[in-house]
Amino acid sequence: MRQSIPQLEYICCMLYKDTTVAALATPPGRGALAVIRLSGPDALNIAARCFSGTRSPSEEPGGRVIYGRITDQEGQDIDDVLLSVFRAPHSFTGEDSVEISCHGNPLIAQKILQRLFQTGAHPAEAGEYSRRAFLNGKLDLAQAEAVADIIHASSEAALRGARGQLDGLLSAQVGRLREALLKAGSLLELELDFSEEDVEFVSRVELLASLEKSAGMLQELAASYRFGKVVHDGVHVAIAGPPNVGKSSLLNFFLKEKRAIVSPVPGTTRDLIREEMTIDGFLFILSDTAGLRDSDDLIEQEGVRRSRAICREADLILFLSDPGSDGTVLEEEIHGLAGDVPVLKVRNKADLESGPDGMLSVSALTGDGMNVLLERMKEATLAGWQYSEQGALVTSLRHRDALLEASSALERAREALESGMSGEFVALDIRSGMDILGEIIGKITTDDMLNAIFSGYCIGK
Repeated sequence: MRQSIPQLEYICCMLYKDTTVAALATPPGRGALAVIRLSGPDALNIAARCFSGTRSPSEEPGGRVIYGRITDQEGQDIDDVLLSVFRAPHSFTGEDSVEISCHGNPLIAQKILQRLFQTGAHPAEAGEYSRRAFLNGKLDLAQAEAVADIIHASSEAALRGARGQLDGLLSAQVGRLREALLKAGSLLELELDFSEEDVEFVSRVELLASLEKSAGMLQELAASYRFGKVVHDGVHVAIAGPPNVGKSSLLNFFLKEKRAIVSPVPGTTRDLIREEMTIDGFLFILSDTAGLRDSDDLIEQEGVRRSRAICREADLILFLSDPGSDGTVLEEEIHGLAGDVPVLKVRNKADLESGPDGMLSVSALTGDGMNVLLERMKEATLAGWQYSEQGALVTSLRHRDALLEASSALERAREALESGMSGEFVALDIRSGMDILGEIIGKITTDDMLNAIFSGYCIGK
């Protein structure tokens, strides 16, 4: 059974409370503005020692913006700046914080950072601000993870999904399930203190129904990961088929540009070409692959090998053929490629000759049938899921695995209950499920878990 480590969380929190950190919060490079974030117990005093203006940030209430200049150790001006002052707990991190807006010259931003470090600030680590927000109770762990998803979202659907998680939709549902388990487990454990009196604080019939319902809800929530992964990562589409059937032409049509070389010579595409497009807010990642055929050319052989590997990893295969393709050979090829991956069989070059009934015919030259193809692509990968901004959606593999593991723990508790085992064993499995759910929202954490989650963040977040 997993164990809580409150001492470790307390030590981590105390270490953070003793230091003030600074980092560039905007992307590196030149621009109109750059923003430097300063957070920690001494943030206001450090900013005041570097700042020259009519008002001092250390004397300002929270929620104020003041104008002035950042100066170096000799009192020389570095740049005109705006300082946004946030006092604890009313900041992103829950600490005293200052955000410094300066001109977007990398040299200026670096000089201001050096000045802050000289005055007592420390360089922030990757994800340190979000980690402080979590440790200070401003966000739970699932919400903190959503911060990075919002920054890296590459489609409207991904942004909506991350926004829902940051707003606490997943956390609320996991929290309700965890509270129900806590109540049931506590009553069972309380019965153990009155074992000699044969007291029953929770009905076994009601408990059995509750465990079945909770396990089902956990499995249903975990199942949303299939759709959540598509929302988060996009739909990976492999454009496959024999040589010279128009795979590169199809890619170029989707992108509205001549991204891939098109030639009547078979075997032109030998390396993978990957590009992105959006369909109704969902990201589709298209891979134009080498034509599938036997070849004596070593380079083309490697291209075909990579094509097959891409097809095995794809969420959808567009298998192209043309009017002259051998249907029997194509079916054998598709069967060898697909596995469990859905396949859309597409007959290209419809401007030359229509395809057989039941096969989608398109023309990458004229655009005929392309709108139907796009709809079929959506149906093949997104069918069965009605996305709602009010519903929780699992987009993290960590969360999915934890939900399935918690569901298994409840199944064990149900089996123990049905077999008439002591309430002590039932309570043990319920407690295990509750602790696993706690790992999703950060009620139970380890330093290794936090390092793994936050190390992938950018420095300023």
